[in-house]
Amino acid sequence: MDVAELSTVLEEVARRSHGETSLEEALDLLVTAAQQTVPGADHVSISISRRNGRLETIAASDDLVRRLDAVQHELGEGPCVEAVRQRQRRTSHDLHTDERWPRFAPRAVDLGVRSQMGLDLYDDGESIGGLNLYGDQPSAFDEASTHVAVLFGSHASHLLGRRMRESQLTAALGTRQLIGQATGIVMERYQLGAERAFEFLARVSQQGNRKLVEIAAELVDQAASARTRDHPDDDTGRGGWRHQDD
Repeated sequence: MDVAELSTVLEEVARRSHGETSLEEALDLLVTAAQQTVPGADHVSISISRRNGRLETIAASDDLVRRLDAVQHELGEGPCVEAVRQRQRRTSHDLHTDERWPRFAPRAVDLGVRSQMGLDLYDDGESIGGLNLYGDQPSAFDEASTHVAVLFGSHASHLLGRRMRESQLTAALGTRQLIGQATGIVMERYQLGAERAFEFLARVSQQGNRKLVEIAAELVDQAASARTRDHPDDDTGRGGWRHQDD
């Protein structure tokens, strides 16, 4: 594949990854394109790093690559795991003779894989996952494979980072709106100012050892339920909420 063809493929992936395409669909598209484009890549997947440090495969070209990823995640070793942890590309030209991963390599060979490449995916300097490529033959990945894989890795990093930021922003806005609604309910119910109402919610959160957003969601749900009752003025809509002055 020449430069023009590769550019066309990457542009198409980028174009179809925008708009209303879900993150899962976009990553599946990228994985499929990488499998068809990266020289020597027979199986491709993308893993993301969870907050607890655990890796999870969220897009894969086939079931075999999911099994290979799962073995690495279970053992805590392998090119892809090490690439994410060390934040450096890792390549094995022959897992049959590679001694760097003594537990993973034999199992990968038993599953029919001989070559592997793992690339770290990052956003704003933080590792967010890995692009994992497997070859059925030894020495499947050469310099050209690496160059193309790095380009796909850059696209995957950008896509994951952008979607994660969008998700975080949406969640943050939703949380802010929910707490604002709950504060308004407390203000109206107990005739408090905004600051005192928020302090009340914060105190309930601390006393109950629960997150503020959980308290807010519960109060908003209670208020919504109360409005749907036959007697909307019934004070039972307050549930267990009681205001106590300092």
